[in-house]
Amino acid sequence: VQLQASGGGAVQAGGSLRLSCAAPGRPFNIYAMGWFRQAPGKEREFVASISGSDFSTYYSDAVKGRFTISRDNARKRMYLQMNSLKPDDTAVYYCAKGRGSGPLDVDGVAYWGKGTLVTVSS
Repeated sequence: VQLQASGGGAVQAGGSLRLSCAAPGRPFNIYAMGWFRQAPGKEREFVASISGSDFSTYYSDAVKGRFTISRDNARKRMYLQMNSLKPDDTAVYYCAKGRGSGPLDVDGVAYWGKGTLVTVSS
């Protein structure tokens, strides 16, 4: 499974970006998908995930209320709408596919995509 993330870039604080993740191959709809990020010198951390069964969403406290995760099972794509971006959001963002359908954490990731860099300037 090759996951392909796109949509990263440079933006000023308060701005918005939309990340996209393509997940070709089958099946897609039964597995949880998620976003993680890794800032320079820090460990990779959970950002958001969406279940494969009922589209339940989960967010880290750092992004709750500002980021929205969604998925389009017909197109096998996942998205992360990021609003009100802060310099602390600067990181390489990775999309991930879970082993199951429920909440996703690092240990539950079956496949990682290549990251896309998000840089937020103050």
